[in-house]
Amino acid sequence: MNILLMTDKLTTGGAEIYFCKLENNLPQDKVTVYTAAGSGELYKHIKHKDRFLELSKSNHLLNLWRIRKLIRNKKIDIIHANSLRVVLLLLFIRLTILQSFQCIYTKHNVTILEKQAPDLFVFLLNKFVTKVITVSHFERNHLIDLGVHRQNITTIYNGVDLDQFQYQDKRSEMVFKVGILARLSEEKNHTLFIDIANQLQQHTNIEFYAAGDGPDYQIIKDKIIKANLEHRVKLLGNIDEPEKFIKEMDVLVLTSKREVFPMVVLEAMAVGTPMISIDKGGIKEAIINNETGILISEHSVDMYCTKIRELQQNKQLRLNLTRRARQKVMNEFSLNNMVTKTFEEYGRYHFF
Repeated sequence: MNILLMTDKLTTGGAEIYFCKLENNLPQDKVTVYTAAGSGELYKHIKHKDRFLELSKSNHLLNLWRIRKLIRNKKIDIIHANSLRVVLLLLFIRLTILQSFQCIYTKHNVTILEKQAPDLFVFLLNKFVTKVITVSHFERNHLIDLGVHRQNITTIYNGVDLDQFQYQDKRSEMVFKVGILARLSEEKNHTLFIDIANQLQQHTNIEFYAAGDGPDYQIIKDKIIKANLEHRVKLLGNIDEPEKFIKEMDVLVLTSKREVFPMVVLEAMAVGTPMISIDKGGIKEAIINNETGILISEHSVDMYCTKIRELQQNKQLRLNLTRRARQKVMNEFSLNNMVTKTFEEYGRYHFF
């Protein structure tokens, strides 16, 4: 069976990491995996670079022609799209090619099309996508409510590499480190993170670290400077080893305005760093409030600050949360589970 995995680009993000994990771990004795994406720093994680096609970020007609050629020459059976943009590209290819192929779409994010033209979005998925994979039951129910055919949707949770993200009990330190690992963009709401740091600045033993890069880097940096928080909030940029950053934090926070099911939640749960997260999308399927982490119902600076201080002062609470969180990840969110279930989904549309 010949599989083509596609995503927009290989810059750091949840969909792109998912893409790399599948490429690395699908059983090579049973499938031949080809990949196509725009360039980015995650290219170094592609295992089979000889089967990778770099896409242009500006010339979409060239991409259409090259993907069409790849499908025909390599006799691609299934194309696994990891963005709606890829689905649209495949729609145009399907109209110009005689060879049939199945399109599987993993929906990682809230898309502009579903917000601005939901009827068109639903028509596209029902008519041209063989199977939609959602990364949470919350998202599956959302698509059903929109009108996507129930039988065309399956939920496969994101998976964490438990060898890479190994559990580690925290050692007591003089400084309590609060971190955020997210793309620096408007929807990730780093403004709230800065406001939290500002409100807690009288607690000199609490420090704040933001890992990640993105279009709002300078905006966020300027806000930190304006609030005179340069000594308290450190912008670290892109990091090569997220597991090390997460392990170094005493607590990780998620402040996003919207989410589907971010990988960072599972990664923190795996390594033993307690999560304080906004309750958005499918996050509650991993974080059970006060059992495997802490959920915040609204974007309230006071609520976040209260919970950060509570965790800082209660080591036993931190330990209880993280040990239960690790167990939940092992049971429900392992990389092996994700790859196995995805491979089984491919098998529904191809006889080995």
